[in-house]
Amino acid sequence: MLDREARARLRTLSKDNAELVGLHLIMTGKLLDTDPELAYKHAQEALRRGGRVDIVREAAGLAAYYTERYAEALREFRTVRRLNGSSEHLPLMADCERGLERPEKAIALAQSEEAATLSIDGQLELAIVVAGARVDLGQNDAALAHLESIEVPAKRRDLAVRLIGARVAILELLGRSEEAEELLSHLSPAEIESIEEPLGEVDEDVLVYDLVDDFVDADPEDIDDTEEDAEAAEADDAEDDEPEANQDGADSADEGPEASAEESVHEAVEDVEDSEPENSQED
Repeated sequence: MLDREARARLRTLSKDNAELVGLHLIMTGKLLDTDPELAYKHAQEALRRGGRVDIVREAAGLAAYYTERYAEALREFRTVRRLNGSSEHLPLMADCERGLERPEKAIALAQSEEAATLSIDGQLELAIVVAGARVDLGQNDAALAHLESIEVPAKRRDLAVRLIGARVAILELLGRSEEAEELLSHLSPAEIESIEEPLGEVDEDVLVYDLVDDFVDADPEDIDDTEEDAEAAEADDAEDDEPEANQDGADSADEGPEASAEESVHEAVEDVEDSEPENSQED
């Protein structure tokens, strides 16, 4: 379930609206891997109702990222950074720049002061994105050299495996298969399988909220406040993006997200309640 701090953030909305926004966040988390487009629609509905809350903007950014709406994801992650001051999504922001065919900007993000504030996990992910950006620029040797300069704590086997996987990918690009196989020989079959997983898997626990039995419309005041806050938070981002960025995800504007998103919220409630009967009693 969502931790108390995150629940408190949703409580900045009216009670009824917070409940409904929470349900859309549940569905966003549940559907990201299986139906990312529907997850995106849920995130957009949560955004419409609670866009001044950082965890809502985070969900919107992740859903946009998973559906390859990179310019939109980038704007959402920037907004999250403005709302809570955290740079934890810097690796995903850099990867969005790669998705927008701007590898130089991905590299520049890694050289910013914010990059030094990342956890060791975040620093490794950012290093892997930078290596990818170097590959995008045709700088395969530089990409490998960058990864070889990275050190991970001896007790973090998971990070060591992640780094080996990235190095193996670059070695294969360079035609150095024997070296790649030698690195892989130090991994178990399960570890080899794990390195094939995509960058930035989402922790679904971040997007879980208490269930409710009744569904109500959002408080109009909350929606008005959301629109004003979103406009203020994003005003500075518009001038930073290239013209092509605004085209990203444009085709989704007429998809009518609210109807299917609302339907699947109602359909999923009983299943989620049955799967987590004890957690539904919290708070």
